[in-house]
Amino acid sequence: MDKKTILLIVGVVVILGVALFFGTKKEEKKEMLTGKHHVEIVVRDYGTIAVELDADSAPITVTNFLDLVDAKFYDGLTFHRIHPEFVIQGGDPDHNGTGGSSQKIKGEFSQNGVDNSISHVRGTISMARGNDFNSATSQFFIVLEDAPSLDGLYAAFGHVTEGMDVIDAIVSQTVIEDDGETVLYENQPVIEKIVKID
Repeated sequence: MDKKTILLIVGVVVILGVALFFGTKKEEKKEMLTGKHHVEIVVRDYGTIAVELDADSAPITVTNFLDLVDAKFYDGLTFHRIHPEFVIQGGDPDHNGTGGSSQKIKGEFSQNGVDNSISHVRGTISMARGNDFNSATSQFFIVLEDAPSLDGLYAAFGHVTEGMDVIDAIVSQTVIEDDGETVLYENQPVIEKIVKID
């Protein structure tokens, strides 16, 4: 094999290698959901909470939430925070408000430049977050009483259609510590599973 042929073969191999490298590096953009979707949150010893999710108002949030549901991320987690007349919060694998899933998502609310018309009224489900507007992962809360002060600051993404009585029972029967919202791990109501209906 002469020198020209060897150089040609090496050149082709290099070009194919570069093309393959950049081809595998290209990430496909995740397709966001649209429309209405439904889930059921099954809480041990209490019952089932039916929730309608609105992907037209919060597509990133709903897509992330349903991805976690599909992965069974929420199964066996708890409601670690109960603030009577305000919110009930869950979805933290650390059970204390500090944990979450590995994927942070954009906060879909007006203060973060996103038009989201869902108001935080009784029964609204919304995403918890840290100080960073784009720090939500898996923790969510359900509003117990109308809380318009949360509008524009948190990503509401649906509402309870059945089971507010279940939530009220959780609030009234769970032992809450002196600060008014902390629930010790051994007293935290358990989310047996969240099931996607459609």
